[in-house]
Amino acid sequence: MPHYLGIDGGGTKTTCAVGDDTHLLATATAGPSNIVRVGEARARESLHQSVRQACAAAGIMPAEIARTCVGGAGAGRPELAETVRRILAEILPTPIEVVGDMQTALEAAFDTGPGVIVNAGTGSFAYGRDRHGNTARAGGWGFAIGDEGSAHWIGRSAVNAVLRESDRYPADTFEKSPYVGALFKAWGVTTLADLARAANSIPPPDFAQLSSAVAASNHPLAQQVLNGAGRELAQVAAVVIGRLFPSEENTKQEISLNAKSFQTTAAATIPVAMTGGVFRHSARVREVFYNELRQLDPRVEINPDVVDPVEGALRMARRGSSMGAAT
Repeated sequence: MPHYLGIDGGGTKTTCAVGDDTHLLATATAGPSNIVRVGEARARESLHQSVRQACAAAGIMPAEIARTCVGGAGAGRPELAETVRRILAEILPTPIEVVGDMQTALEAAFDTGPGVIVNAGTGSFAYGRDRHGNTARAGGWGFAIGDEGSAHWIGRSAVNAVLRESDRYPADTFEKSPYVGALFKAWGVTTLADLARAANSIPPPDFAQLSSAVAASNHPLAQQVLNGAGRELAQVAAVVIGRLFPSEENTKQEISLNAKSFQTTAAATIPVAMTGGVFRHSARVREVFYNELRQLDPRVEINPDVVDPVEGALRMARRGSSMGAAT
């Protein structure tokens, strides 16, 4: 029986899954493999480690893999896709397909059907497909100018909120807050001045490192940031929904009652799914996202479970899609 390999490569971690025709056999997780963020050497280390560990856990050798599909942030760009393909070809002598992470996330959530996936990981985006196969995306413009609601955005917003609020209180008092202390610990600093210096350093720090501390806190400033993340993610989802599922496309049904004709609108359900560590680790973001998006468009039906894009990558490897594949 042939074996297949799916990889989800992100800015925080890389997940590799090995399966046969019907079953998931093993998974493994390594470090980040987003080449733009961590460079080619670090990406190679993470990709090779995740493949070797997943194959070992499945009891097979990498050479036994029949086909591989990789989904990664920015991997839809031809030059990055070719680099990822070349790195994996060093240990995988099989066809390797490299696609953007939005494609594998959509596949994991809806297979080949319609729907909108909203990702909130290190970065963020919304991507969808309608019933005719048309696609649209919004967001995902990068941490320096966008990625609203992402782990990076949450960390940056948290630092901003804390420093602005600290202007109202004596520094030695404000620094003793458990929430502020958790942010300090994440970056290895001890004062507000150090926090500000780290935030403004060049190259910029890893703001996504702070997102776990924010998600774990009930402090009003943390909740304010998480609420904002949920709203931002709902807004980007609504943009894609509006492009792919405009309300005027709702099916109209004619019904006759007592010899009088009435026209009613049967709103088609729009499937929406969530993916990424922000959704996975913050119930508050999920709740705000759900409520906000339902207000923006009551037609949506949101899957309460956070989907894993690596499942989509493995499914695409099984299907043997020719798009972007190379030997």
